Amino acid sequence: MSGTFDFTIEELGKRNIKSPIVMSTVQGDMIANYVTEDQFIRLETGVKPGAQTAIKREQILECAGPREMIYFMPQHVHAGIVSCGGLCPGINDVIRAVVRCLWYRYGVKRISGIRYGYKGFLPEYSYEPRKLEPDAVDDIHKLGGTYLGSARGGGKEVAKIVDALEQLNLNILFTIGGDGTQRGSLDIANEIEKRKLKIAMVGIPKTVDNDFAFLQKSFGFDTAVDKAVGVVASAHMEASSQINGIGLVKLMGRESGYIAAHTALASHEVNFVLIPEVPFNLEGYNGFLAHLEKRIVTRKHAVVIVAEGAMQEQLITEKKTDAGGNLKFADVGTYLRDRIQKHFDEKKMEINLKYIDPSYQIRSAPAIPSDSIYCERLGNAAVHAAMAGKTKVIIGLVNNEFVHLPMSAAVSHRSHVDPEGNLWRDTLDATHQPAMMVNKFDSK
Repeated sequence: MSGTFDFTIEELGKRNIKSPIVMSTVQGDMIANYVTEDQFIRLETGVKPGAQTAIKREQILECAGPREMIYFMPQHVHAGIVSCGGLCPGINDVIRAVVRCLWYRYGVKRISGIRYGYKGFLPEYSYEPRKLEPDAVDDIHKLGGTYLGSARGGGKEVAKIVDALEQLNLNILFTIGGDGTQRGSLDIANEIEKRKLKIAMVGIPKTVDNDFAFLQKSFGFDTAVDKAVGVVASAHMEASSQINGIGLVKLMGRESGYIAAHTALASHEVNFVLIPEVPFNLEGYNGFLAHLEKRIVTRKHAVVIVAEGAMQEQLITEKKTDAGGNLKFADVGTYLRDRIQKHFDEKKMEINLKYIDPSYQIRSAPAIPSDSIYCERLGNAAVHAAMAGKTKVIIGLVNNEFVHLPMSAAVSHRSHVDPEGNLWRDTLDATHQPAMMVNKFDSK
């Protein structure tokens, strides 16, 4: 996979300004070190005995962190921060980290928060930027949501956005958002390059679905799983307390079932997990409903998790997109709820079905400690990259190292649960559901 992508990071120009951050270049002196330009990691860690291949520069990932020499003169910098798309735990933690690192580590005193996503740049919305400084953001990590407000759409108005960047005299823009946001960020960066402007575009990937290409984890994911486990516990209690009780929980996961799978592993109370990557039949001798019925007959209760992107190829009758360019999905949760009820009604079996969709409660929750730590480190690494003049770059964790990833690579495809991989294998072990719930002559 790594051989098909060029992981070289673009830079605005030569770095010839000494960083105000006092660190060391000497190993063993007990002083934190700068990151040098020869620090890289491999994306692929698997090896075969006896196999030796030359590693090219474009195949390895550049380590993130503070450089000894930087591109921007701190006192001349005007930095902007924008958060786009849906809510996600940890956005405020990232904003706080970026502001405090700019202010305290580099001495950057002009920081503007762009309100309501990319629409905050467009003159027709008349949203004035919010002045950011440590006193304003010190406590925002305790809150859910986003201090700057968020919105979908607006990212295709590239010319207007770059006009606004020029009018605001911004040197750096940090974009906090998902796949659509970072695609927009790359388009903006290309327009900046076309105009020969020196503005660094640095992305902090945001998606609770955890489906950014190449990245080990996106912020908010740990919090989403933590909150989802509590919901599953409630669903299990309801189901186990009723006659033939069924708890049905819909979780986030448009194209990837990471939250659903991890929640099942963490809760130990889930009997079926339905995700976009693994096809299944509803009806038929080996369909989901037949296996659910067997579970009810033998164990008298069941808990089911369904990811929001499951069954969409069967449910979507007309393709429409939202303001962010995402395909509008049918509600698989309510559809499955009704189909389960209909199935047991036809069997004349009494069930007590409880359906829970906690998506907005999860998305708007404050980050748990593990996510807060991750957000702090992502924000710091983003500032270091920007001050060094890196651009068209996303900050992320790969093989437990913070790295610079080209935006073009990060948005090239989505990460998915591998039905033949160890995560799904362990999920099957946790749920005891069949490996495949597909009838022999019907894979729909």
